[in-house]
Amino acid sequence: MMDSPKHEAYENGGTIVNRYARIAIAVLASVGLLTSASACGTSQNGAGSAHGAISVVSSINQWGTLAEQLGGSGVQVTSIINSTNVDAHDYEPTTSDIAKLQKARIVIVNGAGYDSWAVKAAQSAKSQVINAAEIGGVKDGGNPHVWFSAAVRKAVAQAITRAYEGTRPDGKADFDKLNQQWRSKEDEVARKITETKRKADGEAYAATESVAEYLAGDLGLKDATPTGYMRATANESEPTPTDIKQFTDMLEAGKVGLLVVNIQEGTELTGKIVIAAKSSNIPIVELTEQMPEQYDSLTDWMAALVDAFSQAI
Repeated sequence: MMDSPKHEAYENGGTIVNRYARIAIAVLASVGLLTSASACGTSQNGAGSAHGAISVVSSINQWGTLAEQLGGSGVQVTSIINSTNVDAHDYEPTTSDIAKLQKARIVIVNGAGYDSWAVKAAQSAKSQVINAAEIGGVKDGGNPHVWFSAAVRKAVAQAITRAYEGTRPDGKADFDKLNQQWRSKEDEVARKITETKRKADGEAYAATESVAEYLAGDLGLKDATPTGYMRATANESEPTPTDIKQFTDMLEAGKVGLLVVNIQEGTELTGKIVIAAKSSNIPIVELTEQMPEQYDSLTDWMAALVDAFSQAI
């Protein structure tokens, strides 16, 4: 599904220097900045590094970490949203964010209305754009949380590797090797999914939001969330009292075996739903939209989530 952009402020010291000293300092500072820029390249503004690394900018860190896994030292990746404290739906990009997107060689967006600001910025850039939702066949209005889908992850990984190889043909062997390494890790997640699916055997679950719908589907779980409640949350509107009562009654009656809660969007209402589930001893799986900071990769995060589902079933 991932703190506002931080800006550092610097203040000049109070030391008084004469006019000539100030000029000398300014000249030295300029030389220092130029040297630093030459050493570090311009990877931060998307133009690439001195070592020829491909500049990649991703709207969210889910896809950004995947891009890093698949590119290794051959890429310089920047993820604009990389915290669970940020709601990508409502994110207001800074001028710097837009500049990064427009100057990158490759841009990865999620699509399906999740990060419209990034999709719009990428349209006016000369960058090669990878739209995860489009690759997964999910259009605007569909569930945009496509990183939870095993099939979409694989398809996007292939698209990223092809983009790298097209941009830097001489690195094809290295990019292929990195892709194989990623596949090996994703295959481990697939094995966990298969084992959990056998265990789940079509068990019914309910969710405070449809964030993990794709993952739950991969695990063979059946969504029993009341339709009215599901429709309201998908449209970012308030469920009616009837919707809420249907949900809590279902939980109190023990009609589902699992409750999935998006703790990134906790509200008083979700608190009531959690209480209803606990009163009936229904296991709860907590997750977030954005990838938590303790995970280095999308693959590691998915593996941990599958384990959490397996333990709850």
